[in-house]
Amino acid sequence: MNRTNARYAFISAYLKGEETRLVTAGHMEEMMRSAENIQEALEIMGDSDMGEYLLARPVTTFDDADTHLWRYMGECLRRLEILFIPPEMTRLVNLYVEKYDVLNIMIKLRMMLRNETASFVPLGSMYKRDYLEKMSGAQELEDAYEILAKCNLGDYIRIIENSPVTDAPAVSEAEVRLRNHYNRKLLNSFRHMPDGQLLTQVFEGVIDRANLQTVFRMSLGGDYAGNAPILSGGRALSEELIKELLTMKLPEIAGKLENTGYHAMAQDISREYEKDKDINIIDTITEKYGFHMLKNLLSPRVLSPSTMIWYLLMKEREIRNVRLVLRMLTDGIPGEEIRDMVIAA
Repeated sequence: MNRTNARYAFISAYLKGEETRLVTAGHMEEMMRSAENIQEALEIMGDSDMGEYLLARPVTTFDDADTHLWRYMGECLRRLEILFIPPEMTRLVNLYVEKYDVLNIMIKLRMMLRNETASFVPLGSMYKRDYLEKMSGAQELEDAYEILAKCNLGDYIRIIENSPVTDAPAVSEAEVRLRNHYNRKLLNSFRHMPDGQLLTQVFEGVIDRANLQTVFRMSLGGDYAGNAPILSGGRALSEELIKELLTMKLPEIAGKLENTGYHAMAQDISREYEKDKDINIIDTITEKYGFHMLKNLLSPRVLSPSTMIWYLLMKEREIRNVRLVLRMLTDGIPGEEIRDMVIAA
């Protein structure tokens, strides 16, 4: 076995081992059914890697848990940094995590628009280099540009340059440009990687589903769709088709998607919405379909960057699930009200 294959074999074994220590669907079900407080929930998932981490920390409130969950994700990423992994996989991890920098830039734009403070996500280059506090205090976009340049995020400066942060539509347009720029960077990085075609297929599908979430929200919410945020680079759904869908009612949308792979998802959204008139069903069903599509494509792969992407997606999903249950316990929400939102690997 050559050196590259040895690295892939090692990291594949490590990541598959980590998969066995996830918070499982069984953990989640037991927490929703029997836990009465955060401590009991942590004890139920105590045999998982995340549960072990949280039990060793002072977690008594949801805010405590939220802080330590982000720190846990950061710890998982730090473990990857010291492993014997292929260089292209390291680049992929760094670029994947850059999405949190993009999110923090969008949060900053919204802070400036509303003239209020907000919490940044404690991940990404700005967090790692200890610049989030300075970003929070930046009064002008020019101050933010300097921070981005210092964190090797200078290519995002031209994306938000001259964006009037006092104008809500302009900020929304800047957010779409930021997301499109990041998506292009990510998709371009796949070109010369093992399994690059598969990874391209996966993330173009992510773009498709994000656009469909916008389409469904606009349709069910009755909003004007002329300025709806459309992401570019989808796989099965062109920008022209998305614009056409934005003018349609939900039954028409489902019919238009018949040969795209998203027909069943659209039918489920239409059917479930008719029951309760709850627009939140859009995200619940779209995420459920999306996660299972990703699982079918990525989970079987070994000796490939796909293994790393699947690991990162699972950790993010794991954190989302646990946050959901801990919030449920904090707010006194019955478990059955969030059961459909929990999607475990």
